Amino acid sequence: MTPLRQQMINAMRQRGLSIRTHKSYLGAVRGLAGYFHEPPDRLQASQIQDYFIYLVQQRGLSNASCRLYLNGIRFLYLHVLNWPQFDIPIVMPKRSQKIPELLTRSEIRQIIDACCNDKYRTMLQTCYGCGLRVGELVALKVRHIDGERCLLRIEQGKGNKDRLVVLPPTLLQQLRLYWRQYHPDPWLFPNSNTPSLPLSISTTQKRYRQAKAQAEIVKVGGIHGLRHAYATHQLEQGLPVHQLQHQLGHKQLQTTLCYVHWVASYHQGSGAFSDLVGQLAVTHG
Repeated sequence: MTPLRQQMINAMRQRGLSIRTHKSYLGAVRGLAGYFHEPPDRLQASQIQDYFIYLVQQRGLSNASCRLYLNGIRFLYLHVLNWPQFDIPIVMPKRSQKIPELLTRSEIRQIIDACCNDKYRTMLQTCYGCGLRVGELVALKVRHIDGERCLLRIEQGKGNKDRLVVLPPTLLQQLRLYWRQYHPDPWLFPNSNTPSLPLSISTTQKRYRQAKAQAEIVKVGGIHGLRHAYATHQLEQGLPVHQLQHQLGHKQLQTTLCYVHWVASYHQGSGAFSDLVGQLAVTHG
């Protein structure tokens, strides 16, 4: 490991960045150094500009991918190499404005019903029933379930923040049945080959794709589609948007408001989302 790489790792640890962010930022810097065959601390601003031209024009990276590279490279120069500022003009491709193909309630039911393994079925029900990111889903431990208050604790979600999300009673009942069958400990959804480790994100995504294909659902999108569906279905049931913001763990309300535009007849109210989750859980309860 080069001293510069170790300095960058130390700087990211100091600021509490997640392991996934470590990998992304280090990968961005490694790509920059590999392109010029020079250590990053020897490059000029014009070379960094040329590198992003290469990423856009030759590699065809999207706006989101380019921004990920930019964040990692900017972090290096500002927080490791101690540049006073990073004001290099970088031209990015326009951010695409696409509305995901939202899953309907019946399609979610079909996907969950198509999952023949109780463990993975419960996993998908939990992902949808609490609107979790896949990284949050695989990081769940049994102790994160608060059965008395019907709450699920999310530790160190996006932005390294903890939060409590409402756990529908019917989903809690399903999780109890699942625990009696598998007795997972400490991870709620452990790795099948190495129970001391959590299920990997890639395996979780694979199981979702398999269930989706088995259900013959052709809409584009991965397991994050369950989170999108959770948000829109909550709003359709009248959940106040600020409560949905907390449930989803969004830092900015504006991020949550994007879902309001997809619900034509949105009116705030008490909501009855748990009824829908119950219908999905009771089939296999």
